[in-house]
Amino acid sequence: MATQAEVFADARKKMVDSQIRPNRVTDPRILSAMRRLPRERFLPPSVLAMAYVDDDVPLGNGRYLMEPMVLARMLQAAQPRENERTLVVGSGTGYGAAVLAACGCRVVALEDDPALLGIANAVLPTEAPSVTVVSGPLAAGWAANAPYDLILIEGAVPEIPAAVQQQLHREEGRLVTALFDTLRDQAGTTRAILAEATVAGLSITPIFDCATPPLPALRRTPAFEF
Repeated sequence: MATQAEVFADARKKMVDSQIRPNRVTDPRILSAMRRLPRERFLPPSVLAMAYVDDDVPLGNGRYLMEPMVLARMLQAAQPRENERTLVVGSGTGYGAAVLAACGCRVVALEDDPALLGIANAVLPTEAPSVTVVSGPLAAGWAANAPYDLILIEGAVPEIPAAVQQQLHREEGRLVTALFDTLRDQAGTTRAILAEATVAGLSITPIFDCATPPLPALRRTPAFEF
C-alpha cells in the first residue's frame, strides 16, 4: 500500500502533467518547482485532500491557495528572471513565493493574516529558505525593499493599489494579478493581467480569463449612497 507521501507525490506529478502543461505552461523552472514543492505542506490539515485539485483551495477567513494552472500561467507571463527583486502581496501560506524563489528570484512575501503567516513561517525555511516573510497591510506593499522588478498579487483585486504600483521598478517592473468587476465588487469571472511599468504609467495587458477569488483586504470600501 502506498504511503501518504507517495500518494501526494503521484498527485503532484499528475497536477503538472494534466493541469499545468496542457495549458501552455512551458517554462521548465515553473514546471520543475511545481513538480517538486509539496503543496500539501502549505495547507491547513483540514484541506490536505484538496492539495492538488484543479481549483482554488480555501485557507479560511476568505483566503485561498490559488488554482495551480492560474498561478503557473501568471508566473510564466511575468517571465521571472534570476536574482530579480520580487514582492508577493497576499502571499498566504507562501506557495507562490516558493515557486518564484525556485525560479531564482529574491522574494519578499507580504501577508497580514496571522494564521497564514504561521504556516508560511513553518514551511518556507525548509521548502524555500531564501524567501523573506514580512507582515503588514497588503495595500501598502513593502517599501523597505523597493523598487521591485516583479510583483505578484496573489488573489483578485478591483484595482492595483497605488502604493504597490509605486514600488515597481520604473523601467523594467512587471506585475501580475487578476482583476475583477469594480461595479459588482465580486470575483465571478476575473481576468489575469500583466501590468508593465512605463514612463506614462502602467500598461496593462489581459492574459486570460479565470475565476480567482478576491483578496478581502484589498476590496474597495463601499461608498455611501443616498
